[in-house]
Amino acid sequence: MRYQQASRPERRRILDEVWANCGYHRKYAIRLLNGPPPACRAVLICRPRAAHYGPQVVSILKAVWEAADYPWSVRLKALLPGWMPWIRKRFRLTAELERQLLEISARSIDYRLAAHKRAQRRRLYGRTKPGTLLKHHIPVKTDRWDVQQPGFTEIDLVSHSGDSASGEFCHSLNLTDIHTTWTESCAVLGKGQHTVQQALEQLRQTLPFPLLGIDSDNGSEFINQHLVRYCATQKIQFTRGRPYKKDDNAHIEQKNWTHVRRLLGYVRYDSPAALEAINDLYRNELRLFQNLFLPSVKLQEKLRVGSRLRRRYQPPQTPFQRLGACKDLAPHYAQLKQLRDRLDPFELSLKIQAKLQRIYPLAASRKANPSAPVPQLSTAVHRKKKEPKKKEKTRMTTMSYLPQSLKTKTPPRLHSQIA
Repeated sequence: MRYQQASRPERRRILDEVWANCGYHRKYAIRLLNGPPPACRAVLICRPRAAHYGPQVVSILKAVWEAADYPWSVRLKALLPGWMPWIRKRFRLTAELERQLLEISARSIDYRLAAHKRAQRRRLYGRTKPGTLLKHHIPVKTDRWDVQQPGFTEIDLVSHSGDSASGEFCHSLNLTDIHTTWTESCAVLGKGQHTVQQALEQLRQTLPFPLLGIDSDNGSEFINQHLVRYCATQKIQFTRGRPYKKDDNAHIEQKNWTHVRRLLGYVRYDSPAALEAINDLYRNELRLFQNLFLPSVKLQEKLRVGSRLRRRYQPPQTPFQRLGACKDLAPHYAQLKQLRDRLDPFELSLKIQAKLQRIYPLAASRKANPSAPVPQLSTAVHRKKKEPKKKEKTRMTTMSYLPQSLKTKTPPRLHSQIA
């Protein structure tokens, strides 16, 4: 009150005293002195917010999250209404629990499952070699896909070579539809041109809609006369992306992770038994689980605001739901709906896990690879006297301990790998 009733010179002296005694900035001191007295100031009491979702809701969310192969919160919230009939049977929901499950937001799901989200991070790598033939016959597609009917797809080959690219090993041929995000997969042993063409024909017969176009990278397994002739015979549009530009095939690159790498990892599969087991998974439970029960998110538009690019996405939907919006595919949709009503997503998830547990032991280790060359020591090494470390290192780089066949046929940069 003294400051508010004082004259201008007196106010200046009071501010000088406050600055000298308290060290406050003059503007901050003015706000304090012009405010109400300390006794009249309101005291803010911070009370923690009460928990709205109990441990039962969190445990059910965690069980559904694990059964659905750990989708992110927006996709998990979108699949809850579709999975609700099977959730009621398994967890005996009350009306209150069901209401909370349907009302919980994506941010709340992130917060409640934060303690359980410790995903494994792995490195991606590829074994694709660019093809040089027929490139000028296959047009390059770089613009954004804008199709309103199913049938235009992207394809790619995912290698299961482990840490060694020698010999023949399994590959997964992935095909995803742009409009519906419907995805089909097929495993092949090797990546011969005729083998890839036969696998593509199998996927074409499996799709619930006609195959109208494919878009691939520049690998020699796709850029060849067999596939060009096959697409021309079947009246399939064939385009390719630019070399070393993975963004041109962004749709299939994303499916390579969610449908292949997250399940089979980065180990080596090179046996007929592993090929048969992987195809048994691809052709049965996995395709039904991914396409009928798991929603995905599609990009709706891009807006550039200044230097930033803002992306807006459509509401999450399953490929089955997007297929139902296509009027020309009503008979196929009716058959898929009857099949979906008979299936239980929790049972499909358990069967997928059981098959994966049978596939993992079929992986080939690098040490047990019989095709790897085993160098033999020459007799000259045993006759020589022990030399100093520096000279021993120099002598080893000259490959004096290897037979003559490996000396002449192996490039110098691979010496250490063979040793």
